[in-house]
Amino acid sequence: MTSEADFWKKKSLAEMNAAEWESLCDGCGYCCLVKLEDEQDGAVYTTNVSCSLLDLETCQCKDYPNRQAKVTSCLVLDVETPMAFSLLPESCAYRRLHQGQGLPDWHPLLSQDKQTVKVGGMFVCEYAVSEDYIHPDQLQDHVIHQLK
Repeated sequence: MTSEADFWKKKSLAEMNAAEWESLCDGCGYCCLVKLEDEQDGAVYTTNVSCSLLDLETCQCKDYPNRQAKVTSCLVLDVETPMAFSLLPESCAYRRLHQGQGLPDWHPLLSQDKQTVKVGGMFVCEYAVSEDYIHPDQLQDHVIHQLK
């Protein structure tokens, strides 16, 4: 677990230890959805297509420690690349804390219940489809929204 209660209120992202950093993840799976970038205007679109490593039953990575080696486009978050936070939903703890906001009310660190991410409506495994079943030419047919 984490080293101290309400650590996210007291520490910056850069000051957090590994356990605290990882506990910020609410398990929604959004970062595992395939994003498309329009080469002409730079707009980024999110699809409902998930990385093949995302277990759609548990909404957990099937090989978290080796994900970068297996999926070169894996979105890995750290304080050194804050621009990656913009690829996450506005409800994401990493993005919110980076922007000086608090955690959403349903976040598991507040509710002490990992299932509350479903209440927040951010559990992508309820609607995602694995990239194993989608041809790359069909990705644009699976766009669900444009990132801001």
